[in-house]
Amino acid sequence: MNAPAHTTQLLARPVPQALLDALSQRFGTQYSSALAVRAQHGRDEGSIEAPPPAAVVFAESRQDVQDAVRLAAQHAVPVIAYAAGSSLEGHLLAVQGGISIDVNRMNRVLSIDADDLTVTVQPGITRKQLNEAIKDRGLFFPIDPGADASMGGMAATRASGTNAVRYGTMRENVLALEVVTASGEAIRTGTRAKKSSAGYDLTRLMVGSEGTLGIFTEVTLRLYPLPEAVSAAICSFPSIEAAVRTVIQTIQLGVPIARVELIDANSVRMVNAHSKLDLREEPMLLMEFHGSPSGVREQAETVQALASEHGGQAFEWASTPEERTRLWTARHNAYFAAVQSRPGCRAISTDTCVPISRLADCLLDSVAEADASGIPYFLVGHVGDGNFHFGYLIDPNDVGERERAERLNHQLVTRALAMGGTCTGEHGVGIHKMGFLLDEAGAGAVDMMRAIKRALDPQNILNPGKIFTL
Repeated sequence: MNAPAHTTQLLARPVPQALLDALSQRFGTQYSSALAVRAQHGRDEGSIEAPPPAAVVFAESRQDVQDAVRLAAQHAVPVIAYAAGSSLEGHLLAVQGGISIDVNRMNRVLSIDADDLTVTVQPGITRKQLNEAIKDRGLFFPIDPGADASMGGMAATRASGTNAVRYGTMRENVLALEVVTASGEAIRTGTRAKKSSAGYDLTRLMVGSEGTLGIFTEVTLRLYPLPEAVSAAICSFPSIEAAVRTVIQTIQLGVPIARVELIDANSVRMVNAHSKLDLREEPMLLMEFHGSPSGVREQAETVQALASEHGGQAFEWASTPEERTRLWTARHNAYFAAVQSRPGCRAISTDTCVPISRLADCLLDSVAEADASGIPYFLVGHVGDGNFHFGYLIDPNDVGERERAERLNHQLVTRALAMGGTCTGEHGVGIHKMGFLLDEAGAGAVDMMRAIKRALDPQNILNPGKIFTL
């Protein structure tokens, strides 16, 4: 089993003053080399640190992105796309130096095709902004990774989240892309049609490429009608195993549940303190059902009966939008609640995904190891599709704690791979999971990825040092 890669293995490339001068002249107030601005664009929500980029360009159009990439390419300088900055595995770090291209100002909805259930947006628009813009059409975009991430970033990392058990991931919901390549050319992949047999599937190649093959300037997405009825419920369990067994039976029975989230007792306790709630501090499932009123009621009754068989109790309903928002906001704030529970800590977050039949075994063994380590942690999971997340809360100045946390991560990923799972269900590879990708995919597959990267980015300027080394 390969260990995670570290930024110390990577060397920054020089950024010539001639490039910085050219960028400043071309972009004016859309350019910054101020340390505070560079520092903001040189970190994500993860625990890995690296020097900031040499400069930041605030792109407002496709032409801006093209011009910035072309100038960087002339000097063989790396470029890193930046939007919400919510990634966790070091995707945004300038480990080989270079410049950051911030696309947050590219946040418009370009077209809504309600009849075809599609929308085309710029990459900087966030999940919440998109749903606010389309709700009056009776539509919504379901992929919800927890953070208010950007559509470009979500496509680049092949994100998923709480709704994936019913609506899939970004892989299934990105129909087409406009991409600026390493040479500064803009290409289009895919169409709004439901299917195509025309040539290589470049959209699928780009989705999940983490900015290493191109920078997205437009994203065309699949939309869904707002469900006629929505109901949410929470249920507490005597153990994690009981909660997970309930989920497994729910999925195997084919209940079309929209969301089912596992929150362990540690996380419930942290969320209670952070969000001023009084949830039972036991392992908990937070569930949501979409459909017609009768369908939602039938789904919920089926799951409630399954939960009761496994000792589930305190089944509480949240039928109003306000009640549902309160519960889901608390869930989405679990990461911040955990970090605040240990002042000054950093979270080493990791995620894996396993076949649903192996979920209980993988989770229980991983919990036992985390408990024995003595390191505070939190556990949440989109367990309907076998995906879960551990966050190990470490003192960043304690080398021993970091080593123990990395060992826990190593053991967790090893276990998931042995069970037919993946080293990352939705966070992506970035820097932290580079070694594990080799274990999962094999040397031949990673060599094929390298060959694609070299062909499309011969100077290795697009987010270099991520996914694998060249």
